[in-house]
Amino acid sequence: MKTIKLTVSEAIARYLAAQKIDIDGKVETLFGCGFAIFGHGNVTCLGQQLHNIQDTIPIWRGQNEQSMAVAAVAYAKANKRQRIGIASTSIGPGATNMITAAGIAHTNRLPLLMFAGDAHVSRLPDPVLQQVEHAHQPSLSVNDAFKPVTRFWDRITHPAQLMQSLPTAIATLTDPANCGPVMISLPQDIQGVAYDYPEALFEECIHHIRRPEADTRSIEAAISLLEKAEKPLIIAGGGVHYSEANQLLAEFAQRRNIPVVETIAGRSSLLQSHPCNMGPIGVTGSNSANAMAAECDVLVAIGTRLQDFTTGSWSVFRNPAVKIVSVNVAHMDAIKHRAMAVIGDARHTLVRLDSGLGEWQADQRWLEKGQAEVAEWKSLCANRGEIVAGQMASYAQVIASVNAVQEPGDTVLTAAGGLPAELNMNWQSKQLGKFDIEFGFSCMGYEVAGGWGAKIANPDNEVVVLVGDGSYMMMNSDIYSSVLTGHKMIVVVCDNAGFAVINKLQNNSGNPSFNNMLADCRSQADELVRVDFLQHAQSQGAYGEHLSDISDFRAAYQRAKESPRTYVIVVDIDSTKWSSCDCWWDVGLPEVVREDVDEAQVAAMNAGRVHQRRGL
Repeated sequence: MKTIKLTVSEAIARYLAAQKIDIDGKVETLFGCGFAIFGHGNVTCLGQQLHNIQDTIPIWRGQNEQSMAVAAVAYAKANKRQRIGIASTSIGPGATNMITAAGIAHTNRLPLLMFAGDAHVSRLPDPVLQQVEHAHQPSLSVNDAFKPVTRFWDRITHPAQLMQSLPTAIATLTDPANCGPVMISLPQDIQGVAYDYPEALFEECIHHIRRPEADTRSIEAAISLLEKAEKPLIIAGGGVHYSEANQLLAEFAQRRNIPVVETIAGRSSLLQSHPCNMGPIGVTGSNSANAMAAECDVLVAIGTRLQDFTTGSWSVFRNPAVKIVSVNVAHMDAIKHRAMAVIGDARHTLVRLDSGLGEWQADQRWLEKGQAEVAEWKSLCANRGEIVAGQMASYAQVIASVNAVQEPGDTVLTAAGGLPAELNMNWQSKQLGKFDIEFGFSCMGYEVAGGWGAKIANPDNEVVVLVGDGSYMMMNSDIYSSVLTGHKMIVVVCDNAGFAVINKLQNNSGNPSFNNMLADCRSQADELVRVDFLQHAQSQGAYGEHLSDISDFRAAYQRAKESPRTYVIVVDIDSTKWSSCDCWWDVGLPEVVREDVDEAQVAAMNAGRVHQRRGL
């Protein structure tokens, strides 16, 4: 066996560069980009080797460790988990800054490869700069904090370990059932240690995303349930996108007369014009989807975790006899809520279900009921988005304006705060995918960094970032990253002067406004000073403008499209105007109502509990 003497860092870089993926017959590098902020824990060895492979894997400089890892997560999502981003940091605070990004990737089942420096294995120089010491566990470091939010975690203490660790990491990142973030901890003194590695380890390796086949008995059981269904309903989750089952789902649903509703992650699984698309389901969904869910007797959940915002905390399915079929590659997701588990790839499973159903179709009247419901929802969305000159804009008006100017290939992206609900409730999908609401981890600050990553994945099309003032303040430095690296975005900043959506929840649960809106925060200043978001973005090199009237949005957007670099449009938002749908959400409320809490509000919120399913 031929060997080659390489340092740990050289071996890592060479191995990563050799990993490829076959996507519909086209072979590309598996790792399409990397992000790094260097320090004494990763610059002298790993950083040098990342430099040597940057013609194969471009390495971009971030401004914050969390945001660059977020950009890598969004890059992977934009590539349907088929291409992956890398993030590398030094030890200590640089590493811990990535934990939130790991949480996003883990919750959303997205691949992310992280390398962080660590203290010396030899312990000769201990304690080193940025080392957190534990007297009774000397090998414990801040990198151990990644264990709850990673799918695979390892610390390299000997160079030979790479021969097992790296292939396992790749297998995790490319596994449709176990996909998620990987953390490899690299002690500083180990990165430069040399070892005789087998040359075969660094040969080109072409990966293919597996499509697990479901057990025949589970397919037959699902078919049997559907054949007895009078009011079947499909929930399309993010797995529809990742298995590339969109076209098959569209054909299957139409041929079988089965209405389809979408989760937040599954939005744009079907075009909004599709006759079976009943709109988004759940707390931030549509009355049309929730009305269908209330009556359905067989629910086919495809590629979804059935999270509480999807199920209205399990209050939307009001038929006591409803049966659930869960199609998912992940065993832990498929078996939830006593579902009939069909553990397999969505695309393959739809083909087999369709083949086994013969001439069966659901009652046309059930589908027509849904079409009547969805027509009302679309009319409501149109009314919400109608521009009224001279009035302060609402979120719905901004979203309708973006919706109207979106072109094929353009991606729209947002995350936590008021925008995810508003975008989910009002967006009319004119193309499949190209729609990213990070609501699994619901992470404020995802938007700008995620937009940067999505743009790296889609260099030839616009990426439109919708971000609230609260999220912008938490993490915005990748506006500069996008300018520095030439990845132009259009960023729409919606300023409602605070954390307005949480203020709404605060008020709806019977509490007075406190510490959410800027006007309600404790302050010793003589006057309330507002952030000038336009000037701030311009100071990072972006172009932009501040709109005083939402009716000017289309013209502003055209200027943004023509701009050679990132363009920021700031819009003032009325914090009292919200879209809504008829759906309950279970949030913790006090059992004992005190005098400072509105008893009627608490009672109203608790009233929804009557529909909540028990004993799952």
